Amino acid sequence: MKGSELRIEVVVVLLLGVLATVSYCATVTYDHRALVIDGKRRVLVSGSIHYPRSTPEMWPDLIQKSKDGGLDVIETYVFWNFHEPVRGQYDFSGRKDLVKFVKIVAQAGLYVHLRIGPYVCAEWNYGGFPLWLHFIPGIQLRTDNEPFKAEMQRFTAKIVDMMKKEKLYASQGGPIILSQIENEYGNIDKAYGPAAQTYINWAASMAVALDTGVPWVMCQQDDAPASVISTCNGFYCDQWTPKLPDKRPKMWTENWSGWFLSFGGAVPQRPVEDLAFAVARFFQRGGTFQNYYMYHGGTNFGRSTGGPFIATSYDYDAPIDEYGLLRQPKWGHLKDVHKAIKLCEEAIVATDPKNVSVGGPNLEATVYKTGSVCAAFLANYDTKSDATVTFNGNSYHLPAWSVSILPDCKNVVLNTAKINSAAMIPSFMHHSLIDDVDSSEALGSGWSWINEPVGISKDDAFTRVGLLEQINTTADKSDYLWYSLSIDVTNSETFLQDGSSTILHVESLGHALHAFINGKLAGSGIGNGNNPKVSVEIPVTFASGKNTIDLLSLTVGLQNYGAFFDKTGAGITGPIKLKGLKNGTTIDLSSQQWTYQIGLKGEDSLPSGSSSQWVSQPTLPKKQPLTWYKAKFNAPDGSNPVAIDFTGLGKGEAWVNGQSIGRYWPTNISPTSGCPDSCNYRGPYDSNKCRKNCGKPSQELYHVPRSWLKPNDNTLVLFEEIGGDPTQISFATRQIDSLCSHVSESHPSPVDMWSSDSKAGRKSGPVLSLECPFPNQVISSIKFASYGKPHGTCGSFSHGQCKSTRALSVVQKACVGSRTCSVEVSVNTFGDPCKGVAKSLAVEASCR
Repeated sequence: MKGSELRIEVVVVLLLGVLATVSYCATVTYDHRALVIDGKRRVLVSGSIHYPRSTPEMWPDLIQKSKDGGLDVIETYVFWNFHEPVRGQYDFSGRKDLVKFVKIVAQAGLYVHLRIGPYVCAEWNYGGFPLWLHFIPGIQLRTDNEPFKAEMQRFTAKIVDMMKKEKLYASQGGPIILSQIENEYGNIDKAYGPAAQTYINWAASMAVALDTGVPWVMCQQDDAPASVISTCNGFYCDQWTPKLPDKRPKMWTENWSGWFLSFGGAVPQRPVEDLAFAVARFFQRGGTFQNYYMYHGGTNFGRSTGGPFIATSYDYDAPIDEYGLLRQPKWGHLKDVHKAIKLCEEAIVATDPKNVSVGGPNLEATVYKTGSVCAAFLANYDTKSDATVTFNGNSYHLPAWSVSILPDCKNVVLNTAKINSAAMIPSFMHHSLIDDVDSSEALGSGWSWINEPVGISKDDAFTRVGLLEQINTTADKSDYLWYSLSIDVTNSETFLQDGSSTILHVESLGHALHAFINGKLAGSGIGNGNNPKVSVEIPVTFASGKNTIDLLSLTVGLQNYGAFFDKTGAGITGPIKLKGLKNGTTIDLSSQQWTYQIGLKGEDSLPSGSSSQWVSQPTLPKKQPLTWYKAKFNAPDGSNPVAIDFTGLGKGEAWVNGQSIGRYWPTNISPTSGCPDSCNYRGPYDSNKCRKNCGKPSQELYHVPRSWLKPNDNTLVLFEEIGGDPTQISFATRQIDSLCSHVSESHPSPVDMWSSDSKAGRKSGPVLSLECPFPNQVISSIKFASYGKPHGTCGSFSHGQCKSTRALSVVQKACVGSRTCSVEVSVNTFGDPCKGVAKSLAVEASCR
């Protein structure tokens, strides 16, 4: 080929590349009904996945499962303190690789909503703000304050510029169709006075001026300027209407799929029937964009969790669980809801909703109709009673707290209270942590340890008169701050000399503290999520001569929400007193000269496990406070997700191959009451409803991403704060024990069978379907099958008096040996064991 021909070909290729890029560019606007993409209104279903709460190796699978579940959009916050821990020093590597995350979403064919904030709340440490903001002279966060606005604008512009350089905005051919500025400020803006509105107007103007080519939103900000879209957050947003409803669409940025877990709290869960009801009601009443918060919650690795007292698990009862597995039937039922709503999309975006009377209280019919296109929603929002309604001349049965979706205004494709998707019973199989230790050796021989010194041990310790607030002192470089004091009781007429106890009284803003007298642990105190303050009275005995008082104060995640949350203090601010002295007096030690040490000595070198200081001897110290432990281990076989069960330990932090898997605290037990035996989904949900795990550790199992593990020779390092036995901990791999479904004759046909062109398809009966969770599995056995009036739930089904003798053999023939199977729920399949009685089919299966 001649040189001139080569140049011509290169030019042609470059031109084609430019044309291809241009052809994928999208124009994103909005009107009063919906987001408008390339001139077309869209009904969009979104889900939140926070990139730092999983690993880059998990991202493609999480995003594909989201797409398979019917999502159009992935929503994530951008975590300022994660990317700029030191002012001007940025990190976008590993789990911080925001660009990579957005590109993976784009590769899956999904859109992105980038919630820059940069305040995010998110149960994230300090609400996502870097703590160095706190030390800028004259700064006030989240208000009309020039130092703060300068920093906020700088970071927001940094992120926008990054996205632009990678051509990630829809206006450039990328996936980002929305960005968010600020976050839930409307919940607390009154506390900031008149400056709040000035600040909000500035934030909106600043964001719009960055010229992303896509709309900006402000959630929970009803008085947001007209240049941005105000949106709703909550368990329900169907009753919410945006201000300027003739110009703004009805959008729901956070539909809470569950709730976060706190150390000391029970495990929250939100029934899928209620979540599906909330979704359907929102689209029924004019909504066109809704986002699940969370769709995958993930894990609060390291010290990223906020609160205080937010647990390391951020599972959130989301459709994809903490470990990246589908939570069934939540994922599957919501997938069906999304399909049903998308069947109505043409009608929804074409017109405004119109309510039609169907008689009776707590009943509502809504119709979207234009020309030959018609879709309807029938709702019964009574919390107890089912209802039968007449609509368009036909009769429909509506269970309490449910919505039926009719894509043709005639036939029900789905009712939110009737689940076709199979349920799964997950479990953890436990494995020995150290399985290659010779049985003749001591149980602790696989462990080594180092004692963390009590009190001051680092060269950078310093003294001050009086008690220092902890966050101002540590700048959150560590959870820990030592307060140390030496007192002399020689020849003292004040202190008791007969061995009787004096009372050490300590008051702290939180979140926990341990008191050591002469190097020995004398007592501890902890706060909780509702009241992080600590007040303790500890009996102590002093020796004659010099005595040391060493107080270890610690934080468990910094405040992340509320007006002026950044001003919430921590640490031992006093008073510190000695009470019950010999002469009946009280000594206030608060204004003495205290010595301070930020952090632990071992934090500087031990988490990687590579230090030469580790001690290995036949006798392993157990149940000793302030102890570092290390062990080598092999990863569990297979590919199932991995956790560590920290039963036997107290409180601390754990590292695997140098990566922090977060704080552990299995000794923090949830209340013994507040967990019902069964959960009624009917009626409004709140975060205290339907909790489980009462009277048990809030969290025993801690996720270790597979990508952090090698097949062999992994290093586990623990810092045990209050004392425990590391030989009791074990690995656990996540697996699915059973697959269940319970479908009645009154269930609609599966949504997948719907066809607007096929009357037969709409008139086919209900079908029970099963599918093994992993591609290489088949249904190995049927544990239970009953057609008639079976009772119970997955894992505890039982036969009723009415039962078919053919049920087990029919289901076995249809399912065993296959990964998926479907069985028609009808008398044609099973015979009629009890004529005139409404029947159902319940099945429990195993996959191998």
